[in-house]
Amino acid sequence: MHSLIIHMSSATRRRANVATLVQRLPDAQVIEAVRGADAGVTPARGDIHHPRYPFPIGAGEVGCFLSHRTCWQRIVDAGWDYALVAEDDLALDTEHWPHVEKLVNTHATADSFIRIPAKTRETPAQVVARDGPCSLMLPRVIGLQTVFQVVGRNAAQRLLATTETLDRPVDTFLQMHWVHGQRVHTILPNGVRELTADLGGSTIQKKTRTSGKLMREINRWRYRRAVAARPQVSFT
Repeated sequence: MHSLIIHMSSATRRRANVATLVQRLPDAQVIEAVRGADAGVTPARGDIHHPRYPFPIGAGEVGCFLSHRTCWQRIVDAGWDYALVAEDDLALDTEHWPHVEKLVNTHATADSFIRIPAKTRETPAQVVARDGPCSLMLPRVIGLQTVFQVVGRNAAQRLLATTETLDRPVDTFLQMHWVHGQRVHTILPNGVRELTADLGGSTIQKKTRTSGKLMREINRWRYRRAVAARPQVSFT
């Protein structure tokens, strides 16, 4: 199994954690993160796909999306069946990781996309397998954030083909299984944590004026409700 760790070399406070991940993850290599402000990419207005994404995309979100696309392309070019893709604020605990790794080794294929999220917010449409306390399941509604996942070669090709133009952040696009045609599984619980606050905060978070917070929350609620109306459905 191979591992790719997304890291911007100028983020010096994250270097020690990256070194830890290189030691913990199998056959790990570091992928230089894309700086969105320098990428020369102008995202669309959020209306390429339905539901329409109601917020402008910042440079950090562009860079995050392009960094994941770089990893997907690396998996395709290398001809790997699948690889782990981690962001540089990932932390793993020793209790859960052996069970997670066994589920990946047993069930991942070139067609897989398996989320290993830091937040436990997904409910299963189908439980595929269990190992110890950890379950591999198909969530009804795919969760947000991209701190850690398994990406298969065929899955990477599907995602690359449907993201030549960006109109929303990478995690919100991944929720849209009806657009990219990729079934997305999740392993929970998994012992994954994000060390964002400990490592200097988010590199993509945007500030919102107090006067605009209420409308932003209303728009977020509407968008999430529209996404939840299109759940993944288990195979019968």
